[in-house]
Order: sequence, then C-alpha cells, then structure tokens
Amino acid sequence: MNWRNITRKNIFYLTLAASIIAGFLLLFIEIVDELKEEELIHFDESVIKYVQAFISPRLTEFMSVVTFLGSVKWLAFSVLAAAVLLFLFKKRSLAWFMVLSSGLGALFNLLLKWIFKRERPDIRPLIEEQGFSFPSGHSMGSFIFYGSLAYMIIHLAKRKRWKAAWTLMLSSFIIMIGLSRIYLGVHFPSDVIAGFAAGGAWLTIMIIGFRYYEYRKDL
Repeated sequence: MNWRNITRKNIFYLTLAASIIAGFLLLFIEIVDELKEEELIHFDESVIKYVQAFISPRLTEFMSVVTFLGSVKWLAFSVLAAAVLLFLFKKRSLAWFMVLSSGLGALFNLLLKWIFKRERPDIRPLIEEQGFSFPSGHSMGSFIFYGSLAYMIIHLAKRKRWKAAWTLMLSSFIIMIGLSRIYLGVHFPSDVIAGFAAGGAWLTIMIIGFRYYEYRKDL
C-alpha cells in the first residue's frame, strides 16, 4: 500500500468537496444577504411573471405532477422504497446513507424555514401551500434525494453511459421540480435557488461522511 498516493488522492477529493460546499454556502449566504433588497425582490417578481406567462390548463396539470415528485409524501415513500431494496441487496451502508441524508435534510430545511420565516409570494398562486417559503423544501428535498440517488447509481453502475444517462435524467428532475414551484406561484425563484444551494451543501457533506465511513470500514 502506497501511503503517499493515498494521501494525495484523499487531499484532492477533500479539497474538491470543500470547494463544492463552499460554493453552495456562498450562494446561499448571498441570497440571505439580499433577501430584503429591492434588487432581489425585482428579480423574483420578474422571473415569476415571465414563467407564469406560459400558464395553461395542460401545463398546470403537468407542473402539478412534477411538483408532486418533490413532495414530502413522495420523497418519504421513495426513500423508504430505495432503502428497503438496498437492504435486500445487502447494501446496508448505502441504505442508511439514503435514509439519513434525506431524513436529516428534511429536518434541516424545517430549521431554516423557522429561522428565516419568509412568507410565500402572493403573485397568482395556482395551488395552496402552508408554511414558510425560504428555502424551498421541494427544491432542497429533491436535490438531496435525487442527488443521492444519482450518487448511488454512479457508485454502483459499471457502464459510464448508464452513469451519465441517469445523472442527466435525475438532474432534469431536480431542475423541473424547482421550476414547477415558481410556475405554481408558491415559491420565489430565490427560495428555489437557496433550496438547491442548501441541498447541494448538505448532500456533499453526507457524501463525505459516507465515504469516510466506507474508508474506515475497509481499514
């Protein structure tokens, strides 16, 4: 075993992970700093008006289905189903990774909403939602779950084509879910971006924890 090579590899991945976390956190902090500034308010209202200019009965029906894919009920069911399958295939570490990343991430989102207490937009809401707006729970939850699912596939799949195809599809899910929240008028665009940023930082931290656990287990 070449300790020098292992150390360099670990340093590279830790530096990369730290950079990703820092990027997500800086984006989130920047949005928080601008929450009550006129510039952000103008940005939010402009994006909502642009997106809602495409409102139609069929598109609203489609967006309602898309937004369901980021709902608490659907994500809870999906996490449970994924965990059960992973346990059956004796991938216990990945099962716990899925459960803890999404479960603790949901609690983290509730904490952030309680801290910032931002009211939801009142620009033509197409559905009714309860609770605070910032950051978007759908956006943060979908980033964590579908992101962890993509990581799991990358971790297990052998063919690069499968890895790329699934990552692209799951990334599209995340973006569409965020867009659906703006279209339906229940979140400001800054809520969605902040949800992605918080979810991205949280997921990266959980991946680091999982990799560290796997590394320690193999020692």
